[in-house]
Amino acid sequence: MEYTEGSNPGKNEEVIPGEVRPDLNEMMPPSTIGALKELGQTAVPNGEPDIFCMTIIGQIEGHFVLPPHNKTTKYEHIIPQLVAAEQSKSIKGLLIILNTVGGDVEAGLAIAEMISSLSKPTVTVVIGGGHSIGVPIAVSSSYSIIAESATMTIHPIRMNGLVIGVPQSFEYMEKMQERVVKFVTSHSRITEKKFKHLMFTTGELNRDIGTAVGGMDAVKYGLMDEVGGIGAALARLNRMIAGNSTIDSSEAITGGLTQ
Repeated sequence: MEYTEGSNPGKNEEVIPGEVRPDLNEMMPPSTIGALKELGQTAVPNGEPDIFCMTIIGQIEGHFVLPPHNKTTKYEHIIPQLVAAEQSKSIKGLLIILNTVGGDVEAGLAIAEMISSLSKPTVTVVIGGGHSIGVPIAVSSSYSIIAESATMTIHPIRMNGLVIGVPQSFEYMEKMQERVVKFVTSHSRITEKKFKHLMFTTGELNRDIGTAVGGMDAVKYGLMDEVGGIGAALARLNRMIAGNSTIDSSEAITGGLTQ
């Protein structure tokens, strides 16, 4: 019995002559395959979800292109997605999953500011690690969750490449560091004194200063809100979406809030 190329019959499966069985690549549209390869994510095939899931993994790439062997998240990819999610009427909330080693400071702060300025409920989940500039991104959401085995490395601003050894260079680094400190302390429950203490602690990292904070400690210090995972994050986000819907409907009945 003959069968065409592309079919893959099982041992006891009846083969129909002339039958062509679809390949997985043929079942998925090119746009979906491209998004999966470039961004590492794809939409759920059945129905349109009301929660937009965004992943920030690897190293955050800013104004300079990193080597091709680095796993990166490009901020020019993330920012348009955040704008589209804010404008979409079908998306009610955002789930941001982080497993990042950090990266470009200004690019990370830009992403964090974008997330914090969204009008829709947002929940961040740190799995694996949310290090360096990943800390401001982790705390930028409406609610933050960290896995028990995850860590967050807090350390001062560092620069690589050519650095001009003049006082102005160090003053610029101090100002940039203050931007990070103010953002983190204003979007979490950790105090500036405690955050700077963790930042400048010696002996925690080899040949460096800073602190690697575990999941339970991150909650204890007030950096993150809860220890948990995806299930807890989705449950929290759904409750926030339901609360927003109730507020919106009440405002529609009463004609809005008085300014």
